[in-house]
Amino acid sequence: MSVYDKLRALEITLPEPTPPVGAFVPSVRSGNLAFVSGHIAKMNGKPWVGQLGASLTTAEGKAAARRVAIDLVGTLQTEVGDLNQIKRIVKLMVLVNSAPSFTEQHLVANGASELFQEVFGDTGTHVRSAFGVAQVPFGSCVEIEIVVELH
Repeated sequence: MSVYDKLRALEITLPEPTPPVGAFVPSVRSGNLAFVSGHIAKMNGKPWVGQLGASLTTAEGKAAARRVAIDLVGTLQTEVGDLNQIKRIVKLMVLVNSAPSFTEQHLVANGASELFQEVFGDTGTHVRSAFGVAQVPFGSCVEIEIVVELH
């Protein structure tokens, strides 16, 4: 089953990439690797604001991370032109806007990890880091960047 068949089966429509709001580009290819800049969680087109362990639950954070992963796939579509050219999702770095006592960043990050595995199968299995941070741009609850290997 192609990546596009899986997206249709999951009823996922890829968004157009959001233009960067700083002095950087959404993605860069170097050899057979694509590095995708951090994407923040959004709800209804605006930053999904909140802090895990204070104003948001782990389940809400996980849903936000899944939404970020979908946005990242949209950026990959623009970068590579054909998602079936992705050989491997190599690494995710997940930044979780966290209250000082919040310790479930890894569970929030699962929202993105599970999406990549659903869409890409074994190709979507990756290494990952998940950090609790004091703040994410625009007050968003989650930011994720990825590294992808291409055929």
